[in-house]
Amino acid sequence: MSLREHALSLFRSAVGTVQPAPMLKRAVKLQGDGCPQLLVKGQAFPVKRDLYLVGFGKAVLGMAAAAEEILGDHLVRGIINVPLGIQESLQRAGMQEMLLKPHSKIQVIEGAKNNLPDPEALKGAAAIQELAEGLTVDDLLLVLISGGGSALLPAPILPILLEEKEKLTKMLASRGAAIQELNIVRKTLSLLKGGGLARLAYPAQVVSLILSDVIGDPLDIIASGPTAASSHSVQDCLQILAKYNLLHNLPKSVETVLSSSPTKPAALEDYSHVCNIIIGSNTLALDEAKRQAEGLGYATLILSTAICGEVGRIATLYCQLIRLVCLGFAGLGEGPLSYEVRGNLLQLAAELEIPGLNLAEFLQALRGVGPERPVCILAGGETTVQLQGTGKGGRNQELSLRVALGLHRAQAMEASSPPGRCEILFLSGGTDGQDGPTEAAGAFCSPELVDKALQEGLDVEAFLSNNDSYTFFSQFQGGHHLLVTGLTGTNVMDIQAILIRATDRP
Repeated sequence: MSLREHALSLFRSAVGTVQPAPMLKRAVKLQGDGCPQLLVKGQAFPVKRDLYLVGFGKAVLGMAAAAEEILGDHLVRGIINVPLGIQESLQRAGMQEMLLKPHSKIQVIEGAKNNLPDPEALKGAAAIQELAEGLTVDDLLLVLISGGGSALLPAPILPILLEEKEKLTKMLASRGAAIQELNIVRKTLSLLKGGGLARLAYPAQVVSLILSDVIGDPLDIIASGPTAASSHSVQDCLQILAKYNLLHNLPKSVETVLSSSPTKPAALEDYSHVCNIIIGSNTLALDEAKRQAEGLGYATLILSTAICGEVGRIATLYCQLIRLVCLGFAGLGEGPLSYEVRGNLLQLAAELEIPGLNLAEFLQALRGVGPERPVCILAGGETTVQLQGTGKGGRNQELSLRVALGLHRAQAMEASSPPGRCEILFLSGGTDGQDGPTEAAGAFCSPELVDKALQEGLDVEAFLSNNDSYTFFSQFQGGHHLLVTGLTGTNVMDIQAILIRATDRP
């Protein structure tokens, strides 16, 4: 099998393990008839009267289908907000298990085209709000949350209009704001985010099942934390707006809301009726990919599940790691070049401040791998792209293209003394199957890509300077390097895989 086939198989197995149905069935059971109990990861919740369900996110359709199967007649009614076109997409892909049955009690509202809030998502959010407000002390509300939930639950505090809130979010994103920062601003301006949904559902028991798409799995940030006490205040929101020079650019309505918002977050005791449980994450997906890679004979290491930072810096990190492995394969692992690369890596890691990354320990583990076995380095997280151009792309495709350029430059510099012949493949893909506003989940690359593209008259640097990675990959070799999976029905951020094998040993 080629490295590309291996990488594709690892990506598919990682995504497969965080598919909604198996994940939900592992976590949730309904027990007893007389006085039934909902068991979630060992915690029991009595179903005293009626059981309701709401949900929002890219993975929620499959989660809802599995939940309805488990809950049976105990479920009275449900409303879920899911991405536009997902039912048709899953139908076409033959993924029937992710679709609701014909006479389902759950109403499905599709919206948030290209992962942006729209009037349809607004309607769905209003319906969820109405359901939550009507609950009583004996009711149980099961809330299904996954990545993409933020765009699917728009409920701006009046007088803010959806378009105004959206314009502000877009401006922040284009200036390089991280997902955590975007969510803090969204929460502050929303009726349902930042614990709003949980407060409206009081006094009913609220149980949230969460598929995490955020680094570190913080409950108040995933889908902007509709059922979690917010750890952020209006002050945090103002600081973020100031950081990106937007404080003096705000619509009147946003100013009105910010000036009248409480300065402190709601007290924790307001959430005693809520239980938030994470049932799937990037860590789970990477662990499965590691198991598969080892089964294919790779010496496999997980770098981090918290990769974050500007896409160009992360590309440099991966290129330097690849260089280090190739030097090791050439028997130069303890030479001056390797020491230089290790130093560069440690410096870069210190600047990037990736949560929980102990690079010194990782580099030590890397010393133990040699050319006799191929190497697989896995990582996950979410990078950011600072937009300079007007092209079409996504962070995974841009990362892949930047890695290709970095590897090409490194090879050109070392042409006189190649550090061991290595076959290299890099893959970056979004587990939801959609990278930016494109049809691709991500892309593959190798060091040869830049030269081959030039032969087709495609200049990688020109495409990158216009943030036009999707156009590049679509045109290059007829789109062969694009990772196209279709919507997967799940979402645990992005996955990167580096596969390296020695081609001629000394």
